[in-house]
Amino acid sequence: MTDKTLHAVTGAFGYSGKYIARRLLEAGKEVITLTNSPERANPFGSQVRAYPFNFDQPEALARSLEDVDVLYNTYWVRFNHRLFRHQDAVRNTLTLFQAARQAGVRRIVHVSITNPSLDSHLEYFRGKAVLEQALVESGISYAILRPTVIFGKEDILINNIAWAVRRLPVFGVFGDGQYRLQPIYVEDLAELAVRSGAETSNQVIDAIGPETYTYRQLVETIARLIGAPRRIIQVPPGLGYLAGQTLGWLTQDVVITQEEIEGLMAGLLYVQSPPAGQTCLSEWIQSHADTLGRQYTSELKRRIDRRAAYASN
Repeated sequence: MTDKTLHAVTGAFGYSGKYIARRLLEAGKEVITLTNSPERANPFGSQVRAYPFNFDQPEALARSLEDVDVLYNTYWVRFNHRLFRHQDAVRNTLTLFQAARQAGVRRIVHVSITNPSLDSHLEYFRGKAVLEQALVESGISYAILRPTVIFGKEDILINNIAWAVRRLPVFGVFGDGQYRLQPIYVEDLAELAVRSGAETSNQVIDAIGPETYTYRQLVETIARLIGAPRRIIQVPPGLGYLAGQTLGWLTQDVVITQEEIEGLMAGLLYVQSPPAGQTCLSEWIQSHADTLGRQYTSELKRRIDRRAAYASN
């Protein structure tokens, strides 16, 4: 048994980490966060102390984890950029795992992705597989959660599809749009993470929601429920990528990457597993139809602005 009482959440001032931290506080746990944005607005006030990641100072990182029983890791980057890269995220996460082991952390709950593979030519899925393997081989008790798309008030993908549907006369899907995905509600993911943190056995869980959509169905559902039905057309993936680049130039953001298109069309956001979440995306969209997609949500702005709180959609 351990007498450590702290729970550490990476990115508790951000998106999914915030919901995990909130669940832990509601359960009466003492919570700290590791963050790259210590000056970002703290939604928890004095309830959650913030420590820098200190990836370049592993000993300092280990010291910040000395009293931690369970570490919940949501740290990652969505795409390569001049300011951050997948290889950096992999290296930094390996440093985090090593620091946790040195500090005597009992258990790590790690957020991964569906269908990771060491053999994948897609850097995102290969990097996630490298981290899963490292965690399994670390000797630390673990739970690996594999979500596809996470939706909620601070979501990017679902919100920005709705934003585009509200503004464009037609919406293009890559190819036939028949590839599938299984969105999970961020509150359900947080509940699953906290529940997994209390377990002792090693676990790998496909963290998917109760509804499965083809990409075309997803766009049709969003458009219908927000009251903005649009004609949906098939476009070659290359042309769709160029259209995404144009939108990215207009919004000063990275809207879609070639790797994301390829992973989506390869069916990597679909698994044949029972749902781990209970909240239906369709019902959530209905309850947020008036606000969803009214404002564009920028991934780059979140990454670059280390002070502002994540806006709700």
